[in-house]
Amino acid sequence: QVQLVESGGGLVQPGGSLSVTCTKSRLLTSSYTWGWYRQAPGKQRELVATITSSGRTNYADFVRGRFTISRDIAKNTMYLQMNSLKPEDTAVYYCNIATSGYNYWGQGTQVTVSS
Repeated sequence: QVQLVESGGGLVQPGGSLSVTCTKSRLLTSSYTWGWYRQAPGKQRELVATITSSGRTNYADFVRGRFTISRDIAKNTMYLQMNSLKPEDTAVYYCNIATSGYNYWGQGTQVTVSS
C-alpha cells in the first residue's frame, strides 16, 4: 500500500506560476511511474506529466514547455512546477503512482487560474 498526499494548490492569475507537491508514504524498491493527472469540471481525468523510477519524464502536449515534473528520491516527494498558467489549466490535480500492477491516487488539490 502506498499513500499519496498532495499539497500546494491554490488560486493564481493567468500567466502566473504555482507548484504542487506529492509525497508518498514509503520508498519503493520496484519500478514505478509517478505522475500528475487533472480533472476539470465536466471533463475526464487527463494525464499531465509523469516521471519514471529511472527518471524519464513525459508531458502532455498542452503543458510541454510550461510545466516541469521532478522528484526528490530521498524525500519521497515529487513536484510539478507550473509556469505560464492559463485559465484552462484550472482543475483538480491528482497525484498517481503505478507500481507492481497497482495504481494509487492522492486526494487531489485544486488549482484555479483566474483573474
